[in-house]
Formats: sequence, C-alpha cells, structure tokens
Amino acid sequence: MNLRATLRLAIQALVRNKARSLLTMLGIVIGVAAVIVTVAIGAGARVSVQQSIASLGSNLIVVQPGSVTQGGVRTGFGGASSLTPQDGLAIAQLPGVAAVSPIVSVRSQVVAGGNNWQTQITGVAPTYTFIKAWALASGRFLSESDVASIAKVAVLGQTVVTQLFPGGESPIGKTVIIKGSPFTVIGTMTVLGQSGMGQDQDDVVLVPYSSAMERLTGLTTVNLLMISAATAAQVNPVQSEVVSLLARRHRITPPQPYDFQVRNLQAFAQAASSTGTVMELLLAGVAAVSLLVGGIGIMNIMMVSVTERTREIGLRMAVGARARSILNQFLTESIVLSTIGGLIGVVVGVLGTILVALLAKWPTLIPPGWIFASVGFSAMVGIFFGYYPAQKAAHLSPIEALRFE
Repeated sequence: MNLRATLRLAIQALVRNKARSLLTMLGIVIGVAAVIVTVAIGAGARVSVQQSIASLGSNLIVVQPGSVTQGGVRTGFGGASSLTPQDGLAIAQLPGVAAVSPIVSVRSQVVAGGNNWQTQITGVAPTYTFIKAWALASGRFLSESDVASIAKVAVLGQTVVTQLFPGGESPIGKTVIIKGSPFTVIGTMTVLGQSGMGQDQDDVVLVPYSSAMERLTGLTTVNLLMISAATAAQVNPVQSEVVSLLARRHRITPPQPYDFQVRNLQAFAQAASSTGTVMELLLAGVAAVSLLVGGIGIMNIMMVSVTERTREIGLRMAVGARARSILNQFLTESIVLSTIGGLIGVVVGVLGTILVALLAKWPTLIPPGWIFASVGFSAMVGIFFGYYPAQKAAHLSPIEALRFE
C-alpha cells in the first residue's frame, strides 16, 4: 500500500475507537503542554534577569574607589577618596568609550510644598540617560551648561513625583528643597522599575554632579564613575585601558596597590544567562518525563490493538499483505496518535502559558523552536513506542492469527 492508503486506514482504525484514542492521546497532550508551560516560565525568567542586568547600563563599566589602610586597618573597596570628575573627563577621551558619568550619591529629605520624602539624591552628568538607557517622561534632562554653572536644577524619578506631587499636577517648574537648597524641577524620568536586587530605581532625584559636590556633599571626589563602552566587544579592552590610565593619573607604580577598582557586568550577565538556560532545560527535562509516560501508554494501547485485531491481521496476510505493510499500518497509527496529541498539547500549553502570565503575573516567553521540538519529539515517541507492537503484528503467523479467538 502507498502512504496515503496507509494513513487513511490508520485514521479509520483510530476513529473506530474514539474514546480509547482520546484517552491515549491525553498522556501526550499533558506531556507536551507541560513542556511548553515550563519552558515558557523558565525562558521568561531568564529574559527578565537579562533585562534587569541591561537596565543597569549599556555595556557598563564601573570604577569605584579602592581600599586604604589606616593604622593597620583595611577599609575595603570604597574607602579611598581618589576618583575625581577630571578622571572621568580623561577616560572619556579613550578609544572605545561611548560615554562617562561621575556619580555622587547622598540620601536626604526632599521637601515640596507641604510634602516631604526621603530619597536618594544622585549627582550625574548629561550622559547618564544614555548609559542607563533611561528615557525622559517630561521636560528636559541636565545639560553641560547646568554642570558648568553648578545649577540648582533637578530631574525626578516617578516614585518621587508620586510622593511629592500626589495630586497628579506637573512638577515641571516647581521648587524642591534639598538640604536647605532650592532646586527647580526641569524634568521627570519614565518608570524604570525595580533593579535585580529589588531596589526601586525610580526613587531618586537626579542633579548635576557639580551641584551635588558643591552644594550637598562639599567633597571634591565622586562615589564612582560609570562608563559605557561603544560595543559589547570593546568592554574588556576599554576596561584594561581605564586601569592603565587611572594608574598613570594616580601615580601608582608596582607593587603599590591600586586605589580604585574597575569592574564590568559581562561576567555577571553571562553567569545569569547560563543559569537561566540550565533552569530552562531542567524544567523541560522534568516535563519531558510525562511525555515518556504518554509514550508507554501508546505502546500499551497498541499492544491491546494488535491483540484485538489479530484475526484482521491474519486475514490481510492470507490475501497477500506483506509483513512490511502490516508494520507500516500499525506504526502509522502510533505516529498519528502521538502527533495529533502533540499538536493539541501545543495549543493547551500556549493557553496555559497565557493563563500563568495573567494570573500569577509571571514573565513568560515561548521560544518557537520548543514548539516544533515538542511536536517532533511527540512524533518520535510514537515511532519509538509504536515500533514494538507494530513489529509484533507484522511477524504474526497467518494461520495462527486466523485461528485466534
């Protein structure tokens, strides 16, 4: 028989026993749906982590003060007061550097009219929005002239806007008091959300770093320098150049320890991505076990089908059907059963993923490759677990099959 005739006979045989066929497919449906849902949850979590890392900055390199030793006591990283805005300007001239921003941080109470709120005041450069990939919601951002003139201007994160201006009024042009100094609000930022560590990134007031140093801290040094490399491939070379430049500027010669520390987030991002991928595969592997259980169910049902149709097999052999035709017929039934179950499982899995995303508020992502892999794997399950019953049917003795009761 040709493939078309074999397929037609397989479908007819399955339709004759609708309830049994549906119950047999149920194992494959549940298995494929479980794979789709678990992979979507794992992939969504991995992408969420990657987005959290990306929100920290674009090809980010961070320079922070190093450690100092006083009276035999080592202060740890951040203890040295060694980084200056001039270091940032020198780093900005290096090849491969896209942007640099000094960072000056201080926590303080902010007052606007009858409202007040304690928040993080961060002194930054105009390049900060590029480095953080953070867009404005309204107004304008800090400019070079604001930095040069030590202007008393501020840009508010959305959490601060909500707390200081609860009536929904626009804060643009309003005055906020920071450590006794009036700052004019010139803009607001879009919602950035929580960081990977759970910190509210919108609970911040951004001011020129020169203003933060002059009016809020009184220091001549900065807390850290944020650097954005032009491309991801240039992060490591730029990091090496920054170390060499700062060593020269700070007149550090071996074996003197550096009074600064330079780090990038690539290793962290790669580790997080690898962990997410491992978790995704682990979840898929656990769900795939149910596919194997469904495959065993197919084998059991096909064995029952062979036993029930022994006389039919003997009759077909008696009129000239070859063993290969019998093998192909039962194997096709098994493949059709598992493939249809796989397709239904994909639909159920997609609907289940949508339901998880809506009810649990969990980020989900369905990689298209996993959909095709699930259907393909379910078909392979049909071949693997259907081959033995099909081979048994093909090797029945025609005389014994005709005599079977």
